Amino acid sequence: MLGPARAVRGTARRFADPARQVVDYWGSERATVKQAGVAVVISALTSLLAGLTLAFMEGRLGEVRGLFVLIPVSIGMRGNIFGALAARLGTSIHTGLFEVSSDRQGSLFQNVYSATLLTVSTSVTMGVLARSIAGLLGIDTVSTWDFISVALVGGLLSSAFVLAFTIYLSIVSYRKGWDLDSVGAVLITTVGDVVTLPCLLIASYLAGIDVVTPAIGMISVAAAVASLIFGWRSSLPVVRRVIKESFPILCVAIVLDILAGTVVEPRFEDVFGPFPAFLMIIPGFLENTGALGSILSARLGSKLHLGAVTPTTKPDAAALLDGTIVFVLGILVYSITAVTTLIAAQLIGAEYPGAFRFVGVVMVGGLLATVVAGAIGYYAAIATYRLGLDPDNHTIPLVSSGMDLLGVICLVVALVIFGVA
Repeated sequence: MLGPARAVRGTARRFADPARQVVDYWGSERATVKQAGVAVVISALTSLLAGLTLAFMEGRLGEVRGLFVLIPVSIGMRGNIFGALAARLGTSIHTGLFEVSSDRQGSLFQNVYSATLLTVSTSVTMGVLARSIAGLLGIDTVSTWDFISVALVGGLLSSAFVLAFTIYLSIVSYRKGWDLDSVGAVLITTVGDVVTLPCLLIASYLAGIDVVTPAIGMISVAAAVASLIFGWRSSLPVVRRVIKESFPILCVAIVLDILAGTVVEPRFEDVFGPFPAFLMIIPGFLENTGALGSILSARLGSKLHLGAVTPTTKPDAAALLDGTIVFVLGILVYSITAVTTLIAAQLIGAEYPGAFRFVGVVMVGGLLATVVAGAIGYYAAIATYRLGLDPDNHTIPLVSSGMDLLGVICLVVALVIFGVA
């Protein structure tokens, strides 16, 4: 692996020719670029599975009122919690603190334990907030107990898979010398997308069951409160810090994700219903925008810890060079997403408003979202670092959920530009 010291040397150099600087930087980071490129290609291909799942959920979305409001936040929380987990473990690998051990005092155990507590507490929180925000915006939904039950059961089922994958990926990255900052956010978000929608679909059948659903809801609220108390008062320093720093920012992320769902919900009948191909790209679109920004923020988080990036309002050369990697990856991932989704739509007979307009919407919306994600990733990392907070605990949730909302807005802007919406 190209270690942090190599990255510092590479990014600290200054050349008179900016183009030469980019070429030399990409040469010094070629292993990382290759790993990230493979990760986003896998992400683009596998996100199609999530898109197909969402397309086939169309009937269930009509049966459970307001269920779509839970989709972006359910997907987003898996990436927010476990992407941040991978970022923290990536930093511990770079700083030599990571070890494969079940020791309660070890970095791996404390981070896994804190992620589990956050899963329970945030799942219940997003059920309550989703129902509340939808009600304020006049969106018809099922009851609060239904939302809480579906959110927690779906969250626990999907988190079991994502947590196992995150631990496995972290250990393999540590042993094989992979750059976890460059592959973790993308692959974990991808796995989260693929498993979350089927788990949410299964959990949705809890909605409306007399006595059972309210009972599950009340037990869920008690479990969420207990998780927060255990984490807040834990004797383990990493657990205590992660809960105290992450839960408030995850609440902000939940609101942003829910708002993303409310942007799509009113347009379901006019745009996404008549053209299911656009419904198919939503999971991948949200996943890719957040993952690209998360790659940048995770890399900057590690470099801020190492002193390789200066936390200034105007990005320095090291940060801008990392930004070029993310932009090129954006071109790659949205090209693959547009083409593969178009082919899949043809195969299953999903309607779309012409190949040119469809590809144009995906590419314009995707590249616009990539630029926005890069800006959010940079300033989120810089702001949290200046405030003395751990960027690994804050930037992934802020970037991922911020881009769920802004990514959907970019998609709607592209739909308007091409005359679809």
